[in-house]
Amino acid sequence: MTTRRIVAGLAVAALSMGLTACSSDEDAETPTAENSSNENSGSSDSADAFPVTIEHAFGETIIEEEPVRVATIAWNNHEVPLALGIVPVGMEKVTWGDDDDNGMLPWVEDALTELGGETPVLFDATDSIPFDTIADTNPDVILAAYSGLTQEDYDMLSQIAPTVAYPDLAWGTSLEEMIEINSTALGKAEEGEALIEELHGEIEAALDNHESLRGTKPVFAFIDNSDMSKIGVYTELDPRQSFLLDNGFDTASILKENADAETFYIEVSAENPEAFEDVDFFITYGSDDDAENQASLEAWQNDPLLSRIPAIANGNVVFLGNGPLAAAANSSPLSIAWGIDDYFALFEEALN
Repeated sequence: MTTRRIVAGLAVAALSMGLTACSSDEDAETPTAENSSNENSGSSDSADAFPVTIEHAFGETIIEEEPVRVATIAWNNHEVPLALGIVPVGMEKVTWGDDDDNGMLPWVEDALTELGGETPVLFDATDSIPFDTIADTNPDVILAAYSGLTQEDYDMLSQIAPTVAYPDLAWGTSLEEMIEINSTALGKAEEGEALIEELHGEIEAALDNHESLRGTKPVFAFIDNSDMSKIGVYTELDPRQSFLLDNGFDTASILKENADAETFYIEVSAENPEAFEDVDFFITYGSDDDAENQASLEAWQNDPLLSRIPAIANGNVVFLGNGPLAAAANSSPLSIAWGIDDYFALFEEALN
């Protein structure tokens, strides 16, 4: 992370708190500080890191003291404190990929069990960010380094607690950036760097188990069976795609041609099938029903334009479905150890 994004510092400033709901009222009916496992998280080393200033897309956030009550929104941010031994007081409810409808992915459940903390309040952001519910948890900081916050969202959240937004692009924060930003906000920058190194080791070990994947050119994509005139492509800015490019995979021409795109997703006309000529395999979500996925593949192979793309013609397509492994495609601090080997095994199967 560059120093223009994170400045650990000497500057002291006060953020204005506009909501009375976020005052530290010991009598409020909110989850107790035990939810934050402050026995594990607090240390003189962490406290010495403060104040810190974190620069992001909406300006900068100053965190004066070591946070004890940590809230997170959007995908994956909660996994940074959990990986560093801190149980958030609140985090966003999972509405996709959850296999038991409890609002959490299995690797998060495992971490909470291991840490022994109380289950965090789960924020339901299906329709919009639930500002009142977040305020009720009385957080010291709100982590959203990987998110799609708008300026209005950020302004509202900042009235509740110092809020850490994404550095540049909505939904464009890499795994490493998310860990660096969120761990710095917690006063645990060194532990964050150690976590990144550990995750890289786990990824490398998984690639060693699936050597045939090294140097291949995957593309994370979406094809709507009701309109096969275009192919949706996740660009290098999207963490799903950038994760692969940063970890042993090569870059297909379609991604190079759109390297200057300022969005995480583009649509490419199927009338230009040669743009995908060097793609070794496509990754898409599809269905949990193998028969439905097979029917989709056959429809693409029968299409006069899509059938001209070698990876589609040869059936080199990975269908992830809609369960936890599909959710793990958006790699996170806890999901890598849980599923990276199975993830790569699907790739290898699609190539053979």
